[in-house]
Amino acid sequence: MKTALITGITGQDGSYLAEFLLEKNYRVHGLIRRNSTSDGTDRINHLLKLPSITLHYGDMTDFACLAALIKEVNPDEIYNLAAQSHVQVSFSNALYTADANGLGTLRILETIKLLGLEKTTKFYQAGTSEMYGQVQSIPQREDTPFYPRSPYGVAKLYAYWITKNYREAYNIFACTGILFNHESPRRGETFVTRKITKALAELRNSVRTEPLELGNLDAKRDWGHAKDYVEAMWLMLQQEEPDDFVIATGQQHTVREFVEAACDYMGYNLEWEGEGLKEVGRERGTGEILVKINPEFYRPAEVESLVGDCNHAQKTLGWKHHYSFIKLVEEMCKYDLADTRD
Repeated sequence: MKTALITGITGQDGSYLAEFLLEKNYRVHGLIRRNSTSDGTDRINHLLKLPSITLHYGDMTDFACLAALIKEVNPDEIYNLAAQSHVQVSFSNALYTADANGLGTLRILETIKLLGLEKTTKFYQAGTSEMYGQVQSIPQREDTPFYPRSPYGVAKLYAYWITKNYREAYNIFACTGILFNHESPRRGETFVTRKITKALAELRNSVRTEPLELGNLDAKRDWGHAKDYVEAMWLMLQQEEPDDFVIATGQQHTVREFVEAACDYMGYNLEWEGEGLKEVGRERGTGEILVKINPEFYRPAEVESLVGDCNHAQKTLGWKHHYSFIKLVEEMCKYDLADTRD
């Protein structure tokens, strides 16, 4: 039985990855942060009665804690998914974002080196399409130049380069998955996709009266499903040689299109009216405002267009996505419609 350690196990990706690995008969250990109100284990509570999963308290900013945990668990595979993962928040929490997302990765790699686990422990680093930032070329591939536009993207870029450096300097089996946006009903409610489906569901179920407020409706993203993407993480660590891989659908949609698809599923007849900050989305029959623009949700430095080329992953890993854009939106809408009913 293989043993895996997942940092960030209580997040969207961590919960799906834990399920995936348990189905493959892994022994799973998860790192979680303790706070005064909740452990935040809602996404994995259904797994906690299983004897093959164990949770440990700790933090990515605590080197001693990480080193002791890795020494105790002695994992075959480490999946580093823990991060301050909200791009907008990274502008107001830049120092913590750099420490957790950037130096946190270094702490794990340094522990692998110091404990002499280079030949026995494989390491996966969660990269992000936000490292590309300002568009250099479309679509983005493994060799596309990086130009991050947020403290989050910059911290993740440091993690990417330090992972590559330790792979080449110390022969650690270390991979970075450059994952484009991936969503699900387990996505945090502050992320734009879940914010859209939850707010529209609340409006549809009459538990909300205020319209959905968004920033840049025309930002373009490549959205996939987190379930598909955690399989790619695992596949990377099953190869004979480590490498870095773009994981994406290769299909691009705007935030506006995401809103339109969600409205279609929920039975709204949406029409757009006005321009710029005065643009609104109305229900055609009643005139009810469903969507309005809030300038506070614009980023200080915007990333306008991201779309990935996953040819390398398809050829080397045999990976492909199964969820279409519409299927993803509909699954999220279905969940939130049920979750917000009285």
